Amino acid sequence: MKRLENKIAIITGGNSGIGRATAELFCKEGAKVVIASRRHEKNEETVNEITAQGGEIMAVEADVSKMEDCRKIVNETIRKYGQVDILVNNAGIADRHMPINLCTEEWYEYVCRVDQFSVYYMTKYALEHMEKKGKGSIVNVSSIGSQGVAGISYSAAKAAVNSMTKNIALQYSPTEIRCNAVAPGPTPTELNAPEQFKLFNQEFAAACAKHLDVELPEAQASDQAEAILFFASDASRAVTGQILYVDHGTSLY
Repeated sequence: MKRLENKIAIITGGNSGIGRATAELFCKEGAKVVIASRRHEKNEETVNEITAQGGEIMAVEADVSKMEDCRKIVNETIRKYGQVDILVNNAGIADRHMPINLCTEEWYEYVCRVDQFSVYYMTKYALEHMEKKGKGSIVNVSSIGSQGVAGISYSAAKAAVNSMTKNIALQYSPTEIRCNAVAPGPTPTELNAPEQFKLFNQEFAAACAKHLDVELPEAQASDQAEAILFFASDASRAVTGQILYVDHGTSLY
């Protein structure tokens, strides 16, 4: 069943991890996909591999922390396909579990620009086109870190994403434009690979881990992609303003 047939979807950070899994799944479900990321070679690799699988996909090289790049992503999508039906705000970086007393102003701003401001920029420009049709689905990728169990900048940015999700949903609830969020729990991706974890503040990471000290299986990128697909598709046409935690129940403890 092609649940996204004739849909045009933008996925930021679509060349690895959750974004890559979502791009593959969306193409299998019939969507034409535009991925956006800074890494040219990784973009090309993703496009080539998904195209070989029969998907229709293009890449835009862009830095979503920059307003003008976000506008470019939407504009190039419109130039190619003439519409935007689905926006997945997936791009993000980890903040290395920096507590407030060790987090510099520069690092705090950088994390928020990537993890929070990009959601504002991308959604603002995509909505300009969704409004013309009166229909669309925005899916934000949040995190269980939004509950405060991460560094100060990441926790703040993801909590803001949750509030933005509800705020946008409220504004557009009289229409068929919906906004929801998926909040992944621990999911093996490049952001938390062992070489990245070495850069984390180990003391504060350990303090956060105490609040998640349960032996549960990790969710996979494909699990997150399936949740994103639900919100993107008409299966969730009556659902808006919701935060779905995909974490094997980690956030319940």
